[in-house]
Amino acid sequence: MHDKSKSESYAKAGVDITAGYKAVELMKKHIARTVINTKADDIGGFGGLFPLDLTGYKNPVLVSGTDGVGTKLKLAFLMDKHNTVGIDCVAMCVNDVICCGAKPLFFLDYIACGKNFPEKIASIVEGVEEGCVQSGSELIGGETAEMPGFYPIDEYDLAGFSVGIVDRSKVVDKNSMEEGDVMIAIPSSGVHSNGFSLVRKVFDVENCDLKSPVEELGGKSLGETLLTPTKIYVKPMLAVFDEVKVKGVSHITGGGFYENMPRAIKKGLSVKINKSDVRVLPIFKLLQKVGGIDERDMFNTFNMGVGMTVIVSKNDVSKTLDILKAHGEDAYVLGEIVKGDEGVILC
Repeated sequence: MHDKSKSESYAKAGVDITAGYKAVELMKKHIARTVINTKADDIGGFGGLFPLDLTGYKNPVLVSGTDGVGTKLKLAFLMDKHNTVGIDCVAMCVNDVICCGAKPLFFLDYIACGKNFPEKIASIVEGVEEGCVQSGSELIGGETAEMPGFYPIDEYDLAGFSVGIVDRSKVVDKNSMEEGDVMIAIPSSGVHSNGFSLVRKVFDVENCDLKSPVEELGGKSLGETLLTPTKIYVKPMLAVFDEVKVKGVSHITGGGFYENMPRAIKKGLSVKINKSDVRVLPIFKLLQKVGGIDERDMFNTFNMGVGMTVIVSKNDVSKTLDILKAHGEDAYVLGEIVKGDEGVILC
């Protein structure tokens, strides 16, 4: 069928239909790795199928999240490295879904490009596949759109969405929060996928040296550090939900501490954090130094080394830390819930 599906007129307009078919074939080996309970060879149809097993759910609720990678993609273009941004795309979606207590089920991606280079598209999907494996999600489909004249020939955009499930009785409820509860920090892997418009301006990434070792970054290059994929917190968080009553979860994305943390805190309460307790990563210290950025702006733009926070009773702190550390997360106590409407008190 693909041999017959070729349009010379469409090709003259800049769209190669056969390149799309080749990209799909190259994707299949990556997609197969995420298969949980459907058929990988269904890829290429008009809709992704996912049989829903409701065993153990009394009142199931579907939870969805959608996001993209943003201007971090510019770093992928400059470094000509495309197999990690897919992890970012998945992470930004599933990390939101897990904040409700939901287990991600499946994921779909959307890639729009100036020209379909099948090997590049397959490399992007390789990252999406890795993100799905890390989050226990199945990649059940997606879309690649070749849009000449809209995107530059060597650039693309990447977005996606996740759907998860949770029993209504287990949805994280901040209304149980009270004074004296404790906020636990789970470290980030770096800048993740937010604030890159400012990052790119500060470092002038189009004109700077992205590949040489940087002493302040422990000998890693600036490009490698900035492209570090967003950490996916699904599996450690599911383990916490299984054993601890969680009162609030925040995914620290754009808006940093000041915008994200209050969303998971009960009205009339705030979190008090000593700035000295925040384990700030070297990349943020370098950003602040090079850019001359005000400290409040740093905490209101970047995750500062904290990718996710969990609020639990003080009696559950040790247990929560043990569970997270058993899953490879060097979690630590970040702050305390106090009375007040400030949302976040950094002192």
